[in-house]
Amino acid sequence: MKFYRLLRNGVVDQNPVFVQLLALCPLLAVTTSAVNAIAMGISTTAVMLGACTIISIFRRFFMNEIRIAAFVVIVASFVTILQLMLEVHAPPEINEALGIYIPLIVVNCILFARIESFASKNKVLPSIVDAFGMGMGFTLGLLAIGIIREFLGAGSVFGIELIRDTTSHVLIMIMAPGAFFTLGALIMIRNYFVEKRKRG
Repeated sequence: MKFYRLLRNGVVDQNPVFVQLLALCPLLAVTTSAVNAIAMGISTTAVMLGACTIISIFRRFFMNEIRIAAFVVIVASFVTILQLMLEVHAPPEINEALGIYIPLIVVNCILFARIESFASKNKVLPSIVDAFGMGMGFTLGLLAIGIIREFLGAGSVFGIELIRDTTSHVLIMIMAPGAFFTLGALIMIRNYFVEKRKRG
């Protein structure tokens, strides 16, 4: 039950995209397509899982004076491994689309929020579940925005063309303002249903 609450917290109750409004920079940049969105979400989740696991295991060994520096080094190590793996195994177009946003995971505020508030204070298994829940919440948030923006802006989903008539494409949706419009609309819908559920 405790693990379920941790997962629910990351995916629903404290979703990093729709509730905490964290990591808006990659959200704006990579959600122009569903493929890019899910790739960024999975990449962030992988780094979060690795870093939170290691930090939770060695949490008692971090002196307060070097705590933040040690966290940065651990996160940067996992980001470097991820970047090398993407360069070797990921399709070139995805690697190019994610670009600078992979190295920027090192300073991702979602990641450091979970490290500082949870992984550095809790046992390994709960830290893994918490990291996975937050990573899934981030991934699902990016994916929802990516699907909507790609469909409305390019008439496709996951690169599969659904609307051929280019005159019906809303081009602003694949520009930066489109990310804000989509995010705002999804937050509004989420808040409506949350308030409706509270009122019974």
